[in-house]
Amino acid sequence: MTEYNSRNLADLILKPIVTEKATLLLEQNKYVFDVVLKATKPEIKAAIESLFDVKVVKVNTIRPPRRKRRVGKFIGYKSQYKRAIVTLNEGDSITLFPEV
Repeated sequence: MTEYNSRNLADLILKPIVTEKATLLLEQNKYVFDVVLKATKPEIKAAIESLFDVKVVKVNTIRPPRRKRRVGKFIGYKSQYKRAIVTLNEGDSITLFPEV
């Protein structure tokens, strides 16, 4: 397997997504993250495994089309993003809401 620089891997994962659909996926041991547009599936897998010390089974990525937005007479586009749905091994979990 390819070795990745751990400092670069930490920069690939931008933030976890906490939406209604993402919380429903938590029951299936799937976690949703915003990632950098240029991140590949093996890089995302290595980043999650190194950051959270878990075993990743599968990585699915979503890159939806850009949406047109209009402000007055100006037409533009929303910025593009990429999301990764990470399936973890049975028994592994990530604490998104740490107890204080």
